[in-house]
Amino acid sequence: MVENLSARRVDTQAQIRVNSFIQSTYNWMAIGLALTGVIAYFVAHTPAIRNLVFGNSMIFFGLIIAELGMVFYLSARVQKMEASTATALFVGYAVLNGVTLSFIFLAYTGTSIASTFFVCAATFVACSVYGMTTKRDLTSVGSFMMMGLIGIIIASVINLFIRSSAMAMIISYIGVFVFVGLTAYDTQKLKHMALTQPDGLDAGVIRKGAIIGALSLYLDFINLFLMLLHILGGARE
Repeated sequence: MVENLSARRVDTQAQIRVNSFIQSTYNWMAIGLALTGVIAYFVAHTPAIRNLVFGNSMIFFGLIIAELGMVFYLSARVQKMEASTATALFVGYAVLNGVTLSFIFLAYTGTSIASTFFVCAATFVACSVYGMTTKRDLTSVGSFMMMGLIGIIIASVINLFIRSSAMAMIISYIGVFVFVGLTAYDTQKLKHMALTQPDGLDAGVIRKGAIIGALSLYLDFINLFLMLLHILGGARE
């Protein structure tokens, strides 16, 4: 009986640790999304900043390159940097992404943006719940979806030159499918990361794990939202 009580205590402590890690990850993702939304709205409704960003293509593409650089650097070097640096990079990326995504408030109506956000949020939650609870190993699904993501990137680059609205819509529908799958896969990966954390792990290491997990989920949410917005969004007159 003593052994059973001890085992239950260990299982309870492990579950608390897992829940704490997952909660921290989703909290950081929510912070990133909130920052992006507030900054995007602010830039879109501040003519001076809006004209600076979208009136000069070098500044706009410079921001895009900076965002990509931050994502790649954070993903590749997170284990070697301080937790505070990883956090700052994630927050900085969310802010820059808000600046570049401010165009959605100029291209789509506020009502369609809000309704699409709720559709996206509901879809994201459903996929996350599935990824967290399913017994199926989603590794093969994640690999397939990553190949699909590469295909979407290539097709999007090609469509920059041919400017086909039909192709853009097809890319959006495929993109929804891809990011739905990636959300479930990344959630399951997050769960496995939490379950395999050793006891006594440094708080800074845990924070960095939460940040990199939050970045993956943040990117899934943002891209799913953009794909849905292209399908469901109502353009401004």
